Amino acid sequence: MFRSSLAAVLVSGASFAVLPAPSAFAAGPSGLIAHRAVYDLELKDASDRSGISGMYGRMVYEFDGSDCTGFTTNFRFVTQIDTGDSTRLSDQQTTTFEDLTKRIFRFETKSFTDEQLDKDVRGAAEDDQKGVKVELTQPATKEVDLAESRFPTEHMLDIIQNAKIGKNFFEARVFDGSDDGDKSLVATTVVGKQETPGADDADADKAGAFAKTPFWPVTVAYFNEKSSGDAMPVYRMSFKLYENGITRDLTMDYGDFVLTGKLSKLEVLDTKACK
Repeated sequence: MFRSSLAAVLVSGASFAVLPAPSAFAAGPSGLIAHRAVYDLELKDASDRSGISGMYGRMVYEFDGSDCTGFTTNFRFVTQIDTGDSTRLSDQQTTTFEDLTKRIFRFETKSFTDEQLDKDVRGAAEDDQKGVKVELTQPATKEVDLAESRFPTEHMLDIIQNAKIGKNFFEARVFDGSDDGDKSLVATTVVGKQETPGADDADADKAGAFAKTPFWPVTVAYFNEKSSGDAMPVYRMSFKLYENGITRDLTMDYGDFVLTGKLSKLEVLDTKACK
């Protein structure tokens, strides 16, 4: 089980009201709605090289804000990892802010192992004449110039737009501040045909008012920007995507191990109106 202090954080607010019909939810011009989603994580597969014999956890994703004021994302990813000889608790906490109009992106990620801080990365990125300029403030002050890149919410909107027009494959360079916050990744996205949840759809019933709403199956593979030929992705993620930006039935492939994330709770938040 999770350590009690972390469990209290991750399951707080576990009482969710009955959701109104999808048409009742307000969304800005982007079509995205503010929400808080909780996913239960389980180990699907692990290679001998990974050294992992068991793994489970919980992910909490909160997306808030508006098209005119910008969007804030709070993300927490907690897993307990069993190596056979010992167990350790991994806790990643990320907060980002993205202004779609000004194309400004701020990020902060803290990573803990057994409640001890391992890494703290903070910075901001914005457009400049050559592409994207990143200014890191933690762990050290540093400036990095990158090629033109999409930020995370922009990339999500690109996926939705391509899904709507039936374009099932596209590639983009994405900067999300992950790892050391000093590089972008090349993302190749495959979007399947829109589907309606079936009776055996794993976590559709947890989507509340969206339980029977059509979705697109999506797979995004992220590659190092200098990769060439038949390079393997550094990370691959598959999920079921709704037009409003909500996702469920996740599969996260890190190469040496694969996790699944099933939606366990969904709360739609008040979307802030633009003035």
